[in-house]
Amino acid sequence: MPTVTIDDLLRRVSKPSRYTGGEWNSVTKDWDAAAVRIALAYPDAYDIGMSNMGLGILYDILNRIEDVACERVFAPWDDMEAEMRREGVPLWSLETRHPLREFDIVGFTFQYEMTYTNVLNMLDLAGIPVLARERGEDDPIVIAGGSGAFNPEPMALFIDAFVLGEGEDAVVELADLVRAWKRERTPREQRLRDLLRMPGVYVPRFYEARYDDAGHFAGLEPLVPEAPAVIRRRIVEQLPPPLVQPIVPFLQTIHDRAAVEIQRGCTQGCRFCQAGMIYRPTRERSPAEVVQAAADLMANTGYDELSLLSLSTTDHSEIVPMVQALTERFPNLKVSLPSTRVDTFSVDVANAIAKGKKHTLTLAPEAGSQRLRNAINKLVSDADLLGAAENAFQRGWTGIKMYFMVGLPTETMEDVAGIVELGKQVKAIGKKYVGGRARVRVSTSNLVPKPHTPFQWARQDTAEELEPKHFLLKDGCRAAGVEFSWNDPRDSFIEAVLSRGDRRVAEAVYEAWRRGAKFDAWSEHFSFETWQAAFAAAGVDPAWFAHREWDTREPLPWDHIDCGVTKAYLRGQWQAVHSTKTVGDCHHGACNVCGMQNFDALRGEKGVADCVVKVGKLAELRRGARKYEGELLELV
Repeated sequence: MPTVTIDDLLRRVSKPSRYTGGEWNSVTKDWDAAAVRIALAYPDAYDIGMSNMGLGILYDILNRIEDVACERVFAPWDDMEAEMRREGVPLWSLETRHPLREFDIVGFTFQYEMTYTNVLNMLDLAGIPVLARERGEDDPIVIAGGSGAFNPEPMALFIDAFVLGEGEDAVVELADLVRAWKRERTPREQRLRDLLRMPGVYVPRFYEARYDDAGHFAGLEPLVPEAPAVIRRRIVEQLPPPLVQPIVPFLQTIHDRAAVEIQRGCTQGCRFCQAGMIYRPTRERSPAEVVQAAADLMANTGYDELSLLSLSTTDHSEIVPMVQALTERFPNLKVSLPSTRVDTFSVDVANAIAKGKKHTLTLAPEAGSQRLRNAINKLVSDADLLGAAENAFQRGWTGIKMYFMVGLPTETMEDVAGIVELGKQVKAIGKKYVGGRARVRVSTSNLVPKPHTPFQWARQDTAEELEPKHFLLKDGCRAAGVEFSWNDPRDSFIEAVLSRGDRRVAEAVYEAWRRGAKFDAWSEHFSFETWQAAFAAAGVDPAWFAHREWDTREPLPWDHIDCGVTKAYLRGQWQAVHSTKTVGDCHHGACNVCGMQNFDALRGEKGVADCVVKVGKLAELRRGARKYEGELLELV
């Protein structure tokens, strides 16, 4: 037993409020009275994890169940980890400070592949065997969900079960299972078999990876009759009530404001975007529901800023009446739009909700030429971008930040030079209206091909191929008076391997952690050399996963995961990249036959929630929404 208390450790570390718990709106239940104990774990620092709305939603749902105690845990920073290891203090939950290993379930959120080594580190700090096969009867069931779970294989050695898709209903079913297991004293092996029968759950232990004579992935074989060959993701047909009593942290987090999810899903069809594929179909909240949620959030948190969350906020079919209602009800509330289309309509919406000084507007054209934007199906023109910039600067904005990608399929140096040219033109527009105060920033990320997208077969540019593109951008932006930032190609390389890896990559993850890898998403911690050594020790060729174009007929490590969008549709979209043929947003009327229209999990028992029907209704609402544009301009 450790001789020091947790309070003793808090006195020795920076930001002790990361570990204290007790925040406003947090829930602490009687540990002994709880029949079910679930720890929600986010594998990054508290400052990052507390901004994750998914964790907050599940925490709220579970704690509304009388006999369930749901608590939180985050990755301890270096200084705290050192103190914990020195004093022998195991990783604890924030609410009751119980060791993590005493919970029935530990559920991790996989939001970003570069947090994977933190998962192993947290398990080790908790005294839970890192390898799933080494866990015993008294160890928690370790579960993972989130976008990273859509290729579970690089973490299959460490996770007992993956929940694929939306978790609002799934966590309630898990709680019911735990209750039954404890009542019946179900052995661990049977618990894992029970999870196999739960819709949307993948249990790696009951599957074996096959490889061909050349050592390449050939498929995944179920080992027991109840293991399904294909696992379909879970979808909640209607969005549950919004989270209106979120925990208010004691310290500043990366998104330190109230937030309401106004819609889920996006059907713009950008070919690089995983979220646009795995979160279909689009489901919206009404303006009335959003306004009521805003009122409740203000009363429950004390925030004076509200973020309207969505993959593309101004695509909401009733965004204009929603903005009108919010500005009328809360004239002093600052409302922010984290993601918008690149068009003047979206700028009008941003103008309508802007309070006080207008600083930086963020736009994402993604590519520097019309040809390349067509290839990636980013339906934005130069005129859209320049019109949006003119509208913004004319109405008092002083800065525009633009997001682009480099290393896209079919990209040429002319496409890259187009990014500089757009930056130069936007800067000229800014000077025209706000003079020397005009600030234009260009930020680029390197393409990371993601599973379940048309780009899942694309190759990633090597660091040597990206280097001249970054030099061109640095020199060109400097000459144009445009600020420029970019991602390290080495980070993007590791992310690509972890995104597209098969089960053998899990061995490399284990080796990297054993050699000290953790907090890989933080530049001060990331060590490319550590990962290189780990790949070599595990016998994994990382370039095989990142730097080659995959054949569209070869088996994929995630073929056993059905996200709802068919492989045939994705294959057709990949072929369209080279012809630069575009497809429209299905919310504007035409179904693109992506597969969601036939997805059984969506239709429900009565078969009435067909995606095509929903799309038709939303298209009608969109057409009707344009009548509000005149009123929106009056607001501006």
